[in-house]
Amino acid sequence: TAQLAGLEPATASEVVRAFSAYFGLVNMAERVHRIRRRRQHLMEGAEPQRGSLTAVFGRIAAAGVPLSEVRDVLEGLRITPVFTAHPTEAVRRTVLAKEQRIARALIDRIEHPAMTPVEAEANRARLRQEVTLVWQTEEQRPTRPTVADEVEQALFYASEILYRVVPPLHEALEEAVAAAYGAQAAAAAAAGSVVELASWVGGDMDGNPNVGAATIRATLARQRQLVLAHHRDEVRALFDHLSQSLSRVDVAPALTARVAELREAFPAVAEEIPGRYDAMPYRVLLWFVARRLEAAMEGTGEGYAGPGELLADLRVAAASLRSHRGIHAGLFGVHRLIRRVETFGFHLATLDIRQHAEVHRQAAGELLGVSGFSALCAAERARVLAEALEREPAAVQDRPGETAARTLDVFRAVAEGRRTAGERAVGPYIVSMAAGPDDALAVLYLARRAGLEEGGRVPLDVAPLFETVADLDGAGAAMTALLRAPVYRRHLEGRGNRQVVMLGYSDSNKDAGIAASRWALYRAQATLVAAAGAEGVALTFFHGRGGTVGRGGSKPRQGVLASPPGTVRGRLRITEQGEIIHAKYGLRGIAERTLELMTGAVLEASLPSLARRPDEGVWAAAMEVVASSARGAYAALVYEAPDFEAYFRAATPIDVIERMPIGSRPVSRHGSASWRDLRAIPWTFAWTQSRHLLPGWYGVGSGLEAAAAAHGEELLARMAAEWPFFATLLADVEMVLAKADMAIASRYARLAGEAGRRVFEAIRAEYERTRAWICRVEGTGEILDAEPTLQRVIRLRNPYVDPMSLVQVDLLQRWRDAGRPEGDLQHALFTTVRGIARGLQNTG
Repeated sequence: TAQLAGLEPATASEVVRAFSAYFGLVNMAERVHRIRRRRQHLMEGAEPQRGSLTAVFGRIAAAGVPLSEVRDVLEGLRITPVFTAHPTEAVRRTVLAKEQRIARALIDRIEHPAMTPVEAEANRARLRQEVTLVWQTEEQRPTRPTVADEVEQALFYASEILYRVVPPLHEALEEAVAAAYGAQAAAAAAAGSVVELASWVGGDMDGNPNVGAATIRATLARQRQLVLAHHRDEVRALFDHLSQSLSRVDVAPALTARVAELREAFPAVAEEIPGRYDAMPYRVLLWFVARRLEAAMEGTGEGYAGPGELLADLRVAAASLRSHRGIHAGLFGVHRLIRRVETFGFHLATLDIRQHAEVHRQAAGELLGVSGFSALCAAERARVLAEALEREPAAVQDRPGETAARTLDVFRAVAEGRRTAGERAVGPYIVSMAAGPDDALAVLYLARRAGLEEGGRVPLDVAPLFETVADLDGAGAAMTALLRAPVYRRHLEGRGNRQVVMLGYSDSNKDAGIAASRWALYRAQATLVAAAGAEGVALTFFHGRGGTVGRGGSKPRQGVLASPPGTVRGRLRITEQGEIIHAKYGLRGIAERTLELMTGAVLEASLPSLARRPDEGVWAAAMEVVASSARGAYAALVYEAPDFEAYFRAATPIDVIERMPIGSRPVSRHGSASWRDLRAIPWTFAWTQSRHLLPGWYGVGSGLEAAAAAHGEELLARMAAEWPFFATLLADVEMVLAKADMAIASRYARLAGEAGRRVFEAIRAEYERTRAWICRVEGTGEILDAEPTLQRVIRLRNPYVDPMSLVQVDLLQRWRDAGRPEGDLQHALFTTVRGIARGLQNTG
């Protein structure tokens, strides 16, 4: 501590940057090690890796699940990771590219262990160069990133990683089905696309004045250009390979006919094709395909109108190869491109749109001419909107107010995006803080007024977002009321009687603590499925999980299997944020494994034959006690402790985070300094930085203690062993407890003075209580005894994070004493925030 105290800001920055760089390389090495371990597992031919598709289908077949039941789930199986902008993690694209090259060099050492001395030295030189370049490159931009910057970061993972790994995932799925049920069963997994990528970046307007119609248009255009370029490059690669000559092999008549059609339809392109390719029909076809993709990028009439036309040409080539000795001569590559076009279309990632319900109320009120529309009760707003939807034509010409004008322009941008990039270009329209049927009806009304209609219907899925515990508790009643509104029910008929509902993990956790939040989410899912089922509507849940446990983060497989029975139904839509995107999708091997784990878990959770229902009576009663008592303990600290507000602002670096140029969205909803108005991301980030990690565990010990007193420890132990929901909750909390460090947190508490001492005593007591009760319920002697690898990793990591934390505490005191000036001290503090986040691999 003495060595780190009083460092000059520049020296402190360099010390922390060194630790941060170390963790960056360690994080990358750990991910590459996962790839090495998986590769070794496959090479040794041992038991299938846990959670792999081979293991999942083997278990399913061994359980006697009939192929017909598996096929039913596979037909509707859909995994949708939704990338969101994250204001605590926005690594520059140039640094991401360098990290990819470092990973590639490390993977080369795995794939080629018998390198010659010259090759090994060349590999080391590559690593040395990239590591040095990363060290010499500023990791973060000096100014706050724009929405366009955030779009580029998200698209890096979409275009460079997921575009590549989707075909191998499908191939693994087909192989796993064939291994379990026979080769003839592989066709059950061959049709359709399992993965559908989505994004909020550029479309999430909630609380972000920088996002609107302009960013929606720009994002959709950028995504379209990027994916078309990727498709074109793939076609050019196929052109190089498919050199079959008619003197050596025949082709299907359909291919010959298609080439003739293209020559006639596009004579100028036909003139470009060198005569030497006349006897190479695949190359002639692909020449036309490449040129039509380029024309689509340029927006000329010769371009493909949509992915369906491109797929038709590719399938002509695939059918010809299949029937004319091309199975081992190019068909594989054509199949992979077909899979990519099926998955990514001409849009790359579906862009979701999100806006706060109050904005819609204000806009609708302006257009309706109803003064004080927002202040009306929800039932009255619903009545007025339903009447307006019944009588008003679309696109009424008027002069709307500012809020209405901006909102209508958003819907017009959505309409344009659907026309230019296809119907899959725009995803659900998410309504934040939805409270009743009127919030969904307002979206339909505004869409119609903007002219967003096709065949007399609004072509959007309207997804209410239930975020607080109170909203989650009332979600079932709200959904029933919405589904019984005649005008909305007619809308749903045009959407296949499918309804998307988004569940918010972050705000419910910030609102009531982790135990109450998780239980409210569990109950809401079961209630919503029952309510929708009674109305003949199928639900798709969209899980708004953050990266950290305190914001709903969990292991991919365990999080799915912890869902209430009967609620997954073959579909998983889930947000992916910040460092979690980097950790789960930063390398192709890791991304494929992530998608494999989610796919297998969704399949298992959706098969009726494997459904395991908990003892709804006794277990639910015990969980009610856990949740209510945990919520009481949480409320006693954050709502009732008189010094809590002061403690939070003094004992965490929230004032630093508020000043960091790390996101395009404000950190607070209403510009207030109160923690209550703070967004969940900076709230959680601040507690993580100060090593409390409080949102991920506080109150759980009190909840378990109360439940044990009411129902006995034996019941809790059985719940932990047999109920995936409860086991996952305990495992997530346990991981956070292991990462938290009360000794370091106490250094931050000293920054809050005497008030800090009183609040910290309560925090430390609950921390010790939670650790003890987790071990008692799980029957272990220490935290993470059941996961020794994770336990060892955290124990090795934490001591290297400690110096950065101690430097941050010292700098915080000096910076605050000086009046929080801009300059070297503040810059050094920014460096500590990034370094600690990288070391803990958790932000918000």
